[in-house]
Amino acid sequence: MSTVAEPTNLEDVFHVEVLPALPHSAISLLQLSQREDVGPNEFARPIEADPGLMGQVLRFVNSSYFGFSREIMSVSQAINLVGSRAITNFALWNAVFSVIPNPTFGPFDLKSLWQDSLRRAIFARIAGKHLKLANAEDLFAGALLQDMAIPLLLKELPEKYERLIEQRAIDGRRLSGLEQEMFGWDHADAAALLAKRWNLPEEFVSLIAQHTQMEELLGKGDMFRGAGCVALASLLPSCSDAAWRERDEFLASFKQLVSPSADVMNQLLAAVDQQTTEFAPLMKLPVPAKSLVQFIGEETA
Repeated sequence: MSTVAEPTNLEDVFHVEVLPALPHSAISLLQLSQREDVGPNEFARPIEADPGLMGQVLRFVNSSYFGFSREIMSVSQAINLVGSRAITNFALWNAVFSVIPNPTFGPFDLKSLWQDSLRRAIFARIAGKHLKLANAEDLFAGALLQDMAIPLLLKELPEKYERLIEQRAIDGRRLSGLEQEMFGWDHADAAALLAKRWNLPEEFVSLIAQHTQMEELLGKGDMFRGAGCVALASLLPSCSDAAWRERDEFLASFKQLVSPSADVMNQLLAAVDQQTTEFAPLMKLPVPAKSLVQFIGEETA
């Protein structure tokens, strides 16, 4: 079976009627996160204006993960204790999770996609912090959103995507390459378009748009290391895969971007596994059945 090129206009696929609306509170928080002149009170306002989000944020901060000895009763206090970026990322997660549809599509499982997104977001942030990048928290958001358009594409182009999924299973190739051949664009372009329509900060749009361009980013120098971390995260194995398809590309890119040390890689992957185990229940997700340490151990053996 071969993929037949059938150029499709992305603007036609993602017409206005198709795109879900992101809650205004989440957009406001993301825009505030790009400013340096705002404090906890400013961050608290859009959360307090959304009673549902306020309740979720307070449950998040009062969870056993943070382990505070007394109950946190106000949003401002929560922001002071855990930081505005953690709260913003949590709000963003809840917002996107709530508006992206679950397409009825063969083996596709939306929860597996969100598991992958969470683990990749955690990896991008940990890699960014290891590299001492100032925008490590933005990398979390960029990786979290990188695949958010896939469910919408599955819903709008079911027959074509069924062919792509079958082709991926046969050839073991990346979905983005097959998308480029069939449509002339990939799900990174689609997610970036969605982020633009939501008026998300331009940095997030750029991180999302470039996440399938690992090789190009490696050749662009230090200014693109953050985008490289998000792209590297996209090479992690899917929670629904039995084997790590992009393992060799991940290892080569990790050595060039993050560290040539296998020990450093193993330490970072172990840290990602630990944080994923801690965070998944907070996001109402199951912990991945196979850890990254298990994946790399199996392949190495």
